[in-house]
This record gives sequence, C-alpha cells and structure tokens, in this order.
Amino acid sequence: MIELKPINKMSSPILQPEEHVLSTLESDGSRRWLKPKLSKGVLLFRRRVLAYVLIAIFTVLPFIKIGGKPFILLDIPAREFTVFGFTFLPTDTVLLAIFLVGLLLSVFLFTTLFGRVWCGWACPQTVYMEFLFRPIERLFEGTVGRGGHKKKVASWRVAAKYVVYFVLCVYLANTFLAYFVGVDRLSQWVTQSPLEHPIPFAIMAAVTFAMMFDFCYFREQMCLIACPYGRFQSVLLDQNSLIVAYDENRGEPRGKLKKKKSQTDALPILGDCINCGNCVTTCPTGIDIRDGLQMECINCTQCIDACNIVMEKIGREPDLIRFSSQAKDSGKASSLLRARTVIYPLLLLGIASAFLAVFLLSKTFDAVVLREPGNPYTRTDEGQIRNILKLKLTNRTDEAMEFTAVVQQPANAVLQFSEDEVKIAPRETKTFHINIVAPPESFELGRANLEILVQNQNQVSRTLKLKLIGPYN
Repeated sequence: MIELKPINKMSSPILQPEEHVLSTLESDGSRRWLKPKLSKGVLLFRRRVLAYVLIAIFTVLPFIKIGGKPFILLDIPAREFTVFGFTFLPTDTVLLAIFLVGLLLSVFLFTTLFGRVWCGWACPQTVYMEFLFRPIERLFEGTVGRGGHKKKVASWRVAAKYVVYFVLCVYLANTFLAYFVGVDRLSQWVTQSPLEHPIPFAIMAAVTFAMMFDFCYFREQMCLIACPYGRFQSVLLDQNSLIVAYDENRGEPRGKLKKKKSQTDALPILGDCINCGNCVTTCPTGIDIRDGLQMECINCTQCIDACNIVMEKIGREPDLIRFSSQAKDSGKASSLLRARTVIYPLLLLGIASAFLAVFLLSKTFDAVVLREPGNPYTRTDEGQIRNILKLKLTNRTDEAMEFTAVVQQPANAVLQFSEDEVKIAPRETKTFHINIVAPPESFELGRANLEILVQNQNQVSRTLKLKLIGPYN
C-alpha cells in the first residue's frame, strides 16, 4: 500500500507566491474578500456628488422625450436606435460605423489624457458598487478593513442586507431594460401578470440575477478580471498620462514614527511614509499603490484621501500620494501637446465632420433596386424586353409616404408596379416587384443603363441605377 504524505512547502518544487497572484486571491488560491475602509476626504466628496448625479441621470433619462420620441432607446429586436430624439435605422450602416470609430478614438484620447479616471469616477460598476452597495454593506455589517477581515455579524443583518440588495437590483434591472424596450412597454410588463408576458419577465429576472451575482459576489473582480479596459491601458497610456502615484523620493525609506528617549539619541532619517497601510486597507481593488503603476488601479483616489488624512495628523505636507504622471515622477517635463493629443483630436474632427455630412445629406426615405432571381430577361408578345426587378423602399419618418417611380433611361422604357398603390407606413420597409419593359434597340452588347427616379409626395427624390440585361445586339 502506498502511503500519501503531505508535501513540505519548503521542499516542494512548486514555487510559492510571495504575496497575492491577484489582489482578490489568497496565496493558497482561495477567494480574498475585500472590505475596504472608507477614507473621507475632498476627493471622496467630489466622487460622491458626481456618482449620485450620474445615478439620477441614469434613472431619469429613459423618461425624457424629444418631439414625442425617447431621448434614448436601443430597440434591438426592431433594429432601431433612437438617440437625442433621432431614430437610426438598419440602413444607417455608414453612420453607425463612423460613430463607433469616433467612440473608439474618444476612448483613446480620454485615456491618453486622464488615464483611468473613467473607471474610478464614472463607470456604472464603480458608481453603484462604491456608492450604493458598499454603503449598504457597511450599514448592516459595519465591515471595514482589508481582505480577509473577519467579523461576526448577526444572521438577520446579513439577510436584511441581501433583501435590500435584491430590491436595488430589481430597480436597476428595470431601469436598464427601459433603455431597450422603452418606459411605456416596461410599465405594461411591470403592471401585468408574468403569465401574460413570460419571455420579458424571464429577461427581467435574468438581468436581476446577473446584477445580484455581480454586486453580491463578483464585485471588484469585474474590474480586475472581466473588464478589458485595465489591460488596454498599457498601450493607451503614455508617459504624460494622468495616474495616481506614490512619491517614492519623498516617502522612502518608510518607517514608524518614534520619539527620542533622550536629547542625545539620533533617530534614523526616514521618508514621510510611516507605513500605516491605510492606502492599502482603503483600496477597493486591494492593491498597494506604493508598488507603482498597476493594472488594478482604477484611479478612485481613495488612497490619496487616506494618505492626506495621515499626513495632516503627523504634520507633514499632503499629496504624498497624488495625481501625477510617469514623466513627472522621473523628473521629466510634462507636456499637454504631444503626438497622441494632436493626432487623436484631428482624427475625431474629421470623423465628426464625416458623420455630420452623412447625417445632413440623408433623406427621408431609402430606395434600392435589385434584380430578381431567375431568368435575366424575357420577351413580351410584342417583342419588348422585360427585366423583373424589386424596389426596396424604407420610410424613415413618422408619417405614411406615397411614392411614384418613372424610368429616365433608357428612352421609351416603361416601369410597371405589381401593386396599384405604392404606400409605406411610418418606419416601415417594404419591397415591391416591378417590371422594366424596354425596346430591343435600347440594348448594346446585351446591356442597357437603367435610371429610375423615385419620388414621394413631398417631392423628395432619389435616382437609382442598374444594368438591364437583354439580347446581344
């Protein structure tokens, strides 16, 4: 029989980590629960004001309407996005592409200038976690300190905390869904029985569960593991980007404050950092800012507030931890004008101009002429050449439209609709089958240029072009 013996860590060939592989993992791989201590300072006050303003905006925005339309509505099933009261349809692919490129470049520029200020000050994950869920946790459990902090809490307090969490997640889920279904439809779902709308109810329940999972369990790991933005910063930041940094020249060497036993005793020369650890216990992602720039830092500035409180108590200058840049920390001159801060705005200006031009030149309807599958052409009893096509029309307005279409080229060609009335409801796309009948002499080498003028009742027109197929003359 083989006897299993425990492995001696000292003799194990597996390297043991010095501290934590991740700030949310213990050295043995178990979860390290972070219970950050709240450091009340000027920056926290500013963040709190901004956070509650953003929460109010997030709640109110779906109810705002412009010209009878929602201020913002992302109707994915209908493939319609309403922003600032203007509805973008699936045919607005050029506008969507320009907008996404502009958004990406805006992220590049913002990160180059301000680092990860978005993460610590305006990201919904941080705003709700730090200014809604953690305050409730502190209210019921009084949990303060760094990860691994143990404190026995009454069971009813824990249960009450999760009940409040659930109510908040239901509110957040409904508010979130309002951006995708609209407040009118959402109000019907809320007031009706779930049996009358099982699929929407299941969606709302799934979103609520996802938020409970995020804010109750996953928490800061969303920033550390799931969100890619922290990893992008290594290529988006430059030497002059704004970061939260520890002044190593001023703070080192660290040491506890000591009193002289006598007038003749000499104390060692120490830096301003007294190694109190408050910058670590207050960090919502569990890192030590004194270790330098790290992916986990979200620029929340809690370490700045914590350190400034200590500096004030011991009579030292504030901002041992402060907003800085890598260039400034290394003694180099910091400049706002550099390659990235010039190129990105110029590109954004060009993209904004292109977006505005395409937007202003867009008309109230879209029209496309396509060829029907099957025989390329047929001959009529009178010897004319018939091409069977389809005309796809999209009404981009909120009013019904009537259309007319005439052939401008080739000469003597006739357009025949398969329907008596060409009328399209608001925001509707409809396809009509049409016949183009042209004389044989219109074709040269089996081809003829087709131009169709499509016009609505408001005299807005579009000219469509296509190649007709006919006999090889």
